[in-house]
Amino acid sequence: MDRFDAMRVFACVVETGSFTKASETLHISRATATQLVQQLETRLQARLLHRTTRKVKVTVAGQGFYDRVIRLLADLQEAEHGVLEGSDRLEGRLRVDVPSPLARLVLVPALADFYQRHPGIQIDMRVSDRTSDLLNENIDCVIRGGPITDQTLIAKQVGKLRLQTYAAPEYLQRTGTPGHPGELDGPAHRIVGYLWAHKNQPVPYPMRRGDEIVSIRGNYALAVDDGNAYLAAGVAGLGIVWLPDYMAEPATTEGRLIPLFTDWQLDSMPLHVAFHPSRRADARLRAFIAWVEERVGAIA
Repeated sequence: MDRFDAMRVFACVVETGSFTKASETLHISRATATQLVQQLETRLQARLLHRTTRKVKVTVAGQGFYDRVIRLLADLQEAEHGVLEGSDRLEGRLRVDVPSPLARLVLVPALADFYQRHPGIQIDMRVSDRTSDLLNENIDCVIRGGPITDQTLIAKQVGKLRLQTYAAPEYLQRTGTPGHPGELDGPAHRIVGYLWAHKNQPVPYPMRRGDEIVSIRGNYALAVDDGNAYLAAGVAGLGIVWLPDYMAEPATTEGRLIPLFTDWQLDSMPLHVAFHPSRRADARLRAFIAWVEERVGAIA
């Protein structure tokens, strides 16, 4: 038994919650994965996993062993990748989860630049604004706007996105153009609500002009949890929206959205890349994060 191989399999089973998923991730048979973990348990004379027909759960002893294993594997991975970085060769698959507008408008159009730098990296990109379980879904990192509330993850801020208030010309023709943000809380206007993953409900938008501060909650007929749908609802005239500049720019250039309250400021939206501590030493992930930071810097 190769102990490092066995520890890699064990850690992957813990992270995915399944021998089947672990074997698929590591490109080995399920029988081999099961055998390696069994050999590890025999060597340690301890039960590391509780196995049922539906799920695999780590034992108390297994959790303690896992916490040490991921540090050991991270050190080994960092040593290996240090050699690879020295030879300017990063290879392998990276699984990322990216908000749909950021993927469509910023990252995917620029990926040719990333592949020119790192032709050996294969990216599996999930495009979603929903909350992801990094370990159970075997995702290396997520990119999200707003706060990262999961304290088990490492969150690196890669930029801040400027926000502005917008409405479609058709909406303003129906309702008139509001002269003050406070009017948006009145009966004459509608906003489009955005369901933030960490709250699953719309949140107020603080707006500032000098010493004056108002917090707009607004009334909505539609709330969505996807950035592209949110943008589309604003362009369709379903209500007033708050958008990062990069999302609104194509529609404002074409006259499909009009900025409002340009003498007011909104707090910038922090953009984070979040990942599990076990991925800390992955040179591929570090390269991807550095590239994302460059791309976000170009639009912020």
